[in-house]
This record gives sequence, structure tokens and C-alpha cells, in this order.
Amino acid sequence: MRPDDWHLTHDLDAFLQRAADFLTARPATHTVLLTVLDGLRRGGVHAYGEEDPLFGVLETDGEVTAALLRTPPYWINLTPLTGEQSDALAARLASAGHRLPGVSAERDTAAAFVDAWKRHAGAQASLRWRQRLYRLGELTGSEPAPEGAPRTAGPADRAQVARWFEEFGASIGERGHQDGGAWADARIAHGGVTLWETPDGTPVSMAAVTPEVAGQVRVTTVYTPAHLRGRGYAGAATAEVSRTARASGAAEVLLFTDLANPTSNGLYQRIGYRPVTDFAVYGFE
Repeated sequence: MRPDDWHLTHDLDAFLQRAADFLTARPATHTVLLTVLDGLRRGGVHAYGEEDPLFGVLETDGEVTAALLRTPPYWINLTPLTGEQSDALAARLASAGHRLPGVSAERDTAAAFVDAWKRHAGAQASLRWRQRLYRLGELTGSEPAPEGAPRTAGPADRAQVARWFEEFGASIGERGHQDGGAWADARIAHGGVTLWETPDGTPVSMAAVTPEVAGQVRVTTVYTPAHLRGRGYAGAATAEVSRTARASGAAEVLLFTDLANPTSNGLYQRIGYRPVTDFAVYGFE
């Protein structure tokens, strides 16, 4: 396989024309690329940063067999690749002068690309996160349910939602990568943030979902302030957004967990989520 077999572009429309069918054929595996692309369609190509996004496809006998997406300043996201495909891609990107902060992909693909990037770009790599992708099976709810009730966040909740999003980012080492106000506006606009409130109306936790794309919805940004944790609020909020997503007609409801956090992995499995595959995120230096 030659590096030139990979076709790179900054043109969103051109990329979608070539890759849309390939990505939507496996919506769970390609959930990150699908939801980021939806964000670019809704918010413009600079929705995630000032630099132009990078897209790429690999075609075999006229059929797309792999794809990539990067929205600077974030890492590159890859669909599953073989070792040979990873090597050709790393050679193509390195020869074109691309500098990558990291890679996110299924575990074996990420490891193969890291090895190839070390060879072709002379970079050092470190493992940042080990993640597990889950799919909702039978929703069992959060038991025992805490006192209070869920509520969909509206425009009046913007400041609260934005602040919690930024606190969530800081807690996982992604401080400042995305403006909290812009994130809140986008999620609130499609009814994508659920707050759990105590009986007196005080918000104590939130869970957000992406808009539906290709029949899949992904739960993101489940956050409870540190002093309110351990009371079941996050589980209740997650169960509610999961129920709402399924009731809306989504064929698949997905979420990622950090494998270093046994509490969240256990919680989501109790709610009804089942493992799909493992992902890894590496940083490059």
C-alpha cells in the first residue's frame, strides 16, 4: 500500500460525498466521526477551532475502506485500520508536514498508528486514556433513585450548563479546548442537556446527549460537582437522558467511559449499558 492511496482534503462537502455511506454503515463504531461531522454541519467548519479541519479517506477498488477526521486543536480520529493502512497514513501525513497532538481510535488501531507515527514523524507517545464504548441494552434505571426529578435545560440555564461543562473539561484534562458558552448553546438548542434537581429546584447534576445522527445518539458530559457526588444524581440523570434518547426513536444509544474509573463503568452497566469495543487516546510529543 502506498501513502498516496490516502486522499486528504480540507473540504467538508467533498469528504462527505465520498465517506458518508461508509461512516453511516457502522454508526456505533464511527460515532465520534459522525457526531463531530454533524457539529461541523451545524456550526460551520470552524466550530471546534480556528484552523481548518482535516479529512481523509482510503479507497480500495473504488470503495471507501477507512477514514480520518481532525478538528484542530484536537487529536486525529481514525476508523479501524490494519497495520499496513496505519503505516501508509502515517507516512502520508508526515511527508505533508502535519503535526499531530495525538490519536483517538479503537485500541488496536491506535496502537498501530502510534508505532507508525513514531517511525515516520520521530514522535514520542504516551497513553492518555483507555476508554470503553458501551451500547444501551435494556434500560433498568438508576436504583435507588435519589430524591428530586429531571428537567430539560433551557436558555435560562446557560450559565450553569457552561460552567459545569468547563469544570468537567478541567476534571479530565481538556480545559479550554472548547468554549463552554458555545457548547451550552448548541446542546440546549436541541434539548440535549438534562438536569437533575433536588425537591427544592436546585440543579445538582447534568447529562448531555449529541443530536441523533445515522440512528445513533451518544451520551456525553455526565457531571456532578465534587461535593455532591455519591448520592445517585449522575446515575439518575444518565438514566433519564438514555430513556429520552430511546423514546425519541434512536436505534442506538451509546456512551464512552474511562476504564480507569471503575465507579462509572459499574454505574452504566447497572443502568443497562453493555460493552461494544475499547478505544485508546495517545498524546504525541
